[in-house]
Amino acid sequence: MKIYFIFEVKKEFVNLYLDNSRVLFNILRNIYYLEKEEVEFGYSLFKQITNPIDKTKIDRGIFLRCHRDIPYSKRSNIHYINNLYRDEVSRLIVKKSYIRLEMEQSKSSFFDILREYSDNYFVCDFNNFDFFFLNHCNLDKISVYSSYNKVLV
Repeated sequence: MKIYFIFEVKKEFVNLYLDNSRVLFNILRNIYYLEKEEVEFGYSLFKQITNPIDKTKIDRGIFLRCHRDIPYSKRSNIHYINNLYRDEVSRLIVKKSYIRLEMEQSKSSFFDILREYSDNYFVCDFNNFDFFFLNHCNLDKISVYSSYNKVLV
């Protein structure tokens, strides 16, 4: 299962890291894996790089757009797409600081939907070292981007 964390990066950092997204990924990854003693510093750095997510707007917008679709459902604060025709099983959770997307396959319909809400989403899979700017990649070739962006640790 792939688990993506999606952050809304401030515009100045998008411009700075668009051609070198590996650096941004490493910064966010290091914040993600900080020790408990360093969380305060990490949170301060995180707030400098990212914008808060408008949870209510995105949650409501996704529900209003998708609630008539048969493969879509929502339970509590979790959005689901279970589309057997496209071989897609995805789960999306919107938080105030990030969006979490869990999926079994390499692509999700949620990527297309999220593109409507911000031009500055940066997508990270910390476990598999995959990352990309959502609006600056071709989603049909997402597996190419994922393998291209592998970080050597």
